[in-house]
Amino acid sequence: MAKQTDGTHRLPVAQRPVPLIGDQSSAASRAAAPQAWQFPQAARDALYAVISARRDIRRYRPAAVPDDLLRRVLEAGHLAPSVGHSQPWRFVVVNDSAVRERAALMADAERLAQAASLDANSGRQLLDLQLDGIREAPLGIVVCCDRRAPAAGVLGRATFPDSDVWSCASAIENMWLAARAEGLGLGWVTLFRPDELAALLGLPDGVVTLGWLCLGWPDELPPAPGLERAGWSRRLPLDEVVFSNRWPATEVAPPPRSRLRAPGPDDVVAARDEADVLLAAPSALGVLDGAINRVAALGLLDRTDGTLVLVAGRHQLGAERISAYPDEVTDEVLRAARAGRSAGAVAAAAAGLTVEVVDAGTSQGNLALTDPLSVEAVRDLIQRGEAHGSAAAARGLVALGEIGIGNTTVAATLAASLLQLRPSDAVGLGSSADSEMVERKQSVIERALARWAARQQDGDPVVDRLGCLGGPEFAYLTGVVLGAAAAGGVVVLDGLATSVAALLAVRREPAAAAHLVAGQRSRERAHPLVLGALGLEPLLDLRLRAGEGVGACLAAQLLASGLRIRRDTIRTAP
Repeated sequence: MAKQTDGTHRLPVAQRPVPLIGDQSSAASRAAAPQAWQFPQAARDALYAVISARRDIRRYRPAAVPDDLLRRVLEAGHLAPSVGHSQPWRFVVVNDSAVRERAALMADAERLAQAASLDANSGRQLLDLQLDGIREAPLGIVVCCDRRAPAAGVLGRATFPDSDVWSCASAIENMWLAARAEGLGLGWVTLFRPDELAALLGLPDGVVTLGWLCLGWPDELPPAPGLERAGWSRRLPLDEVVFSNRWPATEVAPPPRSRLRAPGPDDVVAARDEADVLLAAPSALGVLDGAINRVAALGLLDRTDGTLVLVAGRHQLGAERISAYPDEVTDEVLRAARAGRSAGAVAAAAAGLTVEVVDAGTSQGNLALTDPLSVEAVRDLIQRGEAHGSAAAARGLVALGEIGIGNTTVAATLAASLLQLRPSDAVGLGSSADSEMVERKQSVIERALARWAARQQDGDPVVDRLGCLGGPEFAYLTGVVLGAAAAGGVVVLDGLATSVAALLAVRREPAAAAHLVAGQRSRERAHPLVLGALGLEPLLDLRLRAGEGVGACLAAQLLASGLRIRRDTIRTAP
């Protein structure tokens, strides 16, 4: 192994394997020539010229459109981007005169109906406009969206269910630009009742139309959009529709300025580039690679040591019978943790983590009946947690754990409040619970949420929510996340309780999300929903019920191994 002048060892360099298919570029080549994918200037000028000259054509010559030309236009539509690569578009090409005439009658009737709904002057102006060329154009193309696949089954549609329709709109734009480049005219007519047009074409249930496209040789060459020339509307200046970072402030007060900053694009890309030069396939470590990239973007690739911050809290919920174990178990586990013999402490030792145990105190009242904490107590706990998190981050990874009989009910209450969940969707059986106990948990959550909904919520939303619905360990852990993130550290989450605390921290400081790694997904029903709100994919899914940071420690050990792999694997470039 080569030795550098400073006495340290330099890792060996191997020849980078170049794939025989797909992208043959490397991070180094892309960094050296970021514009290498650019088309020649003449091609770019032509593209912008076509975009600028695109028009909605209403008047057509009757000459036929050659089949090969029609196919090129359809192929352009078929090359459009689509959510989850679902390709939901279907093109119905209409050249039958009877079908075309019935469609034209529908459009005529709808134009009259829309004109009648306007004031007299606007209605007359609308009737003066030619809004379709259905009868004149030699071809009609009805772009349909096949929506029969469940939204949850198409990547990207679960969050934006209508993105399949947007994909079809992208196909229309592609066809429009291709037609303009070929000298053809295309007009988009939406003067239809969607159900009537669907019935005309015999579409099955679940397939919807985006209107009727007229295609043919144009009998007009408009220098500007027709509605703009007719005085119906004007194109807005670009500066009026471009905003910076967020919607412009109106009468609503802007949110407080964040004290935290997530890693910038340079750091994020550099972390990915570092992985690209390894003698390994891209994303060889799967989900773990994403977590490693996050740690590397924070400049912590060499930090494989760390601390388990284990926080205990007590809750006045014994009378509600929502736990299979008595409240005294909290103190028993706390004593074992301080002695290094609890499950969490042993897991931390196996992972090479030091253990710092904190007794955050006792709630002041029954969550179902009254506020567990005062505002002052919450602020003090968050402040203490911030100082602890900042100090722990200086020593490496920060794994989180908690101790507290009944705190899964508290965590589920906070999750239901933050994510607008029904109690039945937030709470599960828990450790050794039965169905009757689950019903009692749900009752506690319902009463607590009713108290929260009834109160005046005009203060600090994180502090107020923790005071009304939380507990001491949740406030302290929220502070730990904030403090560790502010110090530039990495926080490895455990189960529902620590994840809820992280979500509260992110609600206060959104940039804290860039410092989080989801250690595991537990059996608690709300946990996957909370991780989803944090945008995190867990490293482990072992159906753990242990608590005490066991999952975070196991994940921290896995993450440390991944960091060593990233750091020490042979490179294909210096």
